[in-house]
Amino acid sequence: MAEDPYEVGRGGGRAFWADSVADAIEARDPDDPIVIKGGVSPSGVPHIGHFNEIMRGYYVAEALRNRGHEVRQVFTADDKDRLRAVPRQLADLDWNVVGLGEVDAGALGRNLGKPYTDIPDPFGCCDSYGAHFTTLLRKSAELVGVDVEFVSNTELYADGEFEPVTRRVLERADRARDVLAEYQNKVGDDYVPFLPQCEECGKLTEGVTDVDLDAGEVEYVCEDVEAGDQTIEGCGHEGTATLRDGKLPWRFEWPAQWEILGVDFEPFGKDHAEGSWPSGEDVAENVLDIQPPVPMVYEWFTLDGEPLSSSSGNVITVDEVLDILEPEVFKYFFVKDPRKQRDFSVENVDQLVDEFDRFERRYFGEAEASEDDAELAERAYPMVVDEPREQRVRIPYTFAAVLGMTDDPEQREQIARKEGHIPDDAPEWAVEQALARVERAQEWASLTNNEFNYELKRTEIPDVSFDDATAAALDELADFIAEGHDGEAIQSEIYETAKRNDIDIGEFFSAGYQLLFDDTEGPQLGTFIAKLDQEFVVERFRRNE
Repeated sequence: MAEDPYEVGRGGGRAFWADSVADAIEARDPDDPIVIKGGVSPSGVPHIGHFNEIMRGYYVAEALRNRGHEVRQVFTADDKDRLRAVPRQLADLDWNVVGLGEVDAGALGRNLGKPYTDIPDPFGCCDSYGAHFTTLLRKSAELVGVDVEFVSNTELYADGEFEPVTRRVLERADRARDVLAEYQNKVGDDYVPFLPQCEECGKLTEGVTDVDLDAGEVEYVCEDVEAGDQTIEGCGHEGTATLRDGKLPWRFEWPAQWEILGVDFEPFGKDHAEGSWPSGEDVAENVLDIQPPVPMVYEWFTLDGEPLSSSSGNVITVDEVLDILEPEVFKYFFVKDPRKQRDFSVENVDQLVDEFDRFERRYFGEAEASEDDAELAERAYPMVVDEPREQRVRIPYTFAAVLGMTDDPEQREQIARKEGHIPDDAPEWAVEQALARVERAQEWASLTNNEFNYELKRTEIPDVSFDDATAAALDELADFIAEGHDGEAIQSEIYETAKRNDIDIGEFFSAGYQLLFDDTEGPQLGTFIAKLDQEFVVERFRRNE
């Protein structure tokens, strides 16, 4: 009996969950290389939910490498699986997400029931639909700097790697049926745990009529297959397939992968924890006579509060994330407890960046931290960044968004230095790294159309004029801002200043927007002003050139 997947990674006096998992793996005294696996069926646009499994494995792999172990991190593309439904969206190799109307969607619709690797790539750039999906996953790992070995199930079947374990499952078909019946309805006495691929139409079928293990062949009839709420029609062909011309059903294929690849640890989502894992554990121990790997459950992510889903189109890709976040910030997101559901909020991504910056400062002893938080930073930070460097510089994310409101690189650096966000003695590489955040914050502002998605007129004061009452009110407000109040206080003072000077409040706000953006509307003025460099705001409201 394997460990409880809900308990692995908890406690043990460890601040970092990956160390607790490494303890559980070491307790089995495994041989090197220790194999850590993840996997996915290539069903649609690869998103950060798929990447969850890669990153959980990465941190455990790094924890074991720190202890002197050789580790092999593999990720299986379960690309021998059948296409059961046409996804709503796809992505090309440049990560452009497109609807089915922009590609050869018929290449998918005409091939329901076939393995992903036997379906043409709708973009025409890879050997198959399955290869296209796997290429995107591989590129995701490369973008974040995680070294993962991708393994194709199709290739494992074609090379005969699955053949011995497939033969053993079929030899023990009675035992396999008894085990499967505990987890799946409608397992009849004639059930055969093998899905031959029809030589006529290429679809995977369940209609096995005879098994000849001496010859290593099965006879079949290509029957209809139920796929969710639809039926994939078989062609009715009667034929013979070898043990390489088909595949094991998922509940047998997963534990078969553990044996073939020698897997020591595999994390998986809670959907597998309730169904696939118990059956996989049972199959491993009572059909294959192997020990299951150390398991760990992780919670799913949501995207802005909604479930991530390739089929529904609610996705965000790794490439899209890295347009608004540094790779190390994104990697930090996976440092958090895998058993707690996390929401990846694009709108509030600035809060994630602030959290990472605090995490980084704790590592360098620049911020107060509890004993656990300090230990977590000490353990995880070197796995998050390529090289810990104390002289690094981080411009606060929302201030970086403010800097992004001007296109002049020199002015951006000048303002950042003036506000104390770039020290005088910062090395050139650190300055370059710090200012790179501005482009990402600017992209975030544009993507979310938030309060920073305006062009701030820094170079020249807009050509506007005001009556005497408005001019006097602007001077009063400038004096108040110069005293160093926060955004809430400034917002309140805008109202009070307008009242004292008998000015329409809407017109007074408009005056502020004209001075800053040469526009009559904009973000909440008081809180926005507080995020700007004070000297600029004071001089602008005093209408000084």
